[in-house]
Amino acid sequence: MRLATGARVMAEDVALVTREGPVYTGVDFTARPGTLTVFQADSGGGRSALLLTLTGRMRPTSGTVYVDGHELPGRARRVRRISSLGLMAEVNALDERLRVREHLSEAALLRFRPAARGLADAAVEAAELADLDRDTMVKELPALERRRLGVALALMAEPRLLAVDDVDGGLCDEHQVLMWRTLKGLSDAGLTVIATCADADALVDVADADVQGPLPIGQGEEPHDPPEDPGEMRPSAPFDEPARAEGPGERNTENEREKGGDHRDR
Repeated sequence: MRLATGARVMAEDVALVTREGPVYTGVDFTARPGTLTVFQADSGGGRSALLLTLTGRMRPTSGTVYVDGHELPGRARRVRRISSLGLMAEVNALDERLRVREHLSEAALLRFRPAARGLADAAVEAAELADLDRDTMVKELPALERRRLGVALALMAEPRLLAVDDVDGGLCDEHQVLMWRTLKGLSDAGLTVIATCADADALVDVADADVQGPLPIGQGEEPHDPPEDPGEMRPSAPFDEPARAEGPGERNTENEREKGGDHRDR
């Protein structure tokens, strides 16, 4: 499929801290269009929260993120429009009661604009699922095909930034290599891809000048004093309320709200 030109992403000393302590701290990096950037941390190490922040879906407590020149969290609405999430536990999990084609149809309906003819075909091909029988029930898919289907659904939104969480989770070494190759192929085609993993050994298979990482996710001391008013900090919610879900597979209704004008990010 013809991928949109990737978005430039820049983070400056970004941190997310809850009352229980730091989720991630000191995130500093720049991702150029057409590159793959990989963050590494164990489960509970802030991986999902960081990706949600970088795609405008979670508000950090300090620092600044720029995506395609849009500053977060102030321009989160714009960033959500140009970014998509691969599968993320408890955020946009696949419905095992549906068939692959039903997920693809739903993804087309959740776009902000009508889907071009052949978009689903292009998305599954880009995710290296061209040979997959679309009448297959999701519950029958092996782990690698589930991950790739999550990527295909994200590509249905034609994003400029693709965020993929837990790339290695549940995959054998061979399938980890295949998944990294899929993501590298997307970044080579021009997309900006940011991914997370626990085990980055298989990343060496695709490493080149356009692959950044693995970058460790820090959970050091809180960089700033917490706000006096607890209402100023709401990092525990995965999405700010005006856009609880964005992109295919996330049951987005923000396009309906557009008719009533912008809402203030909370």
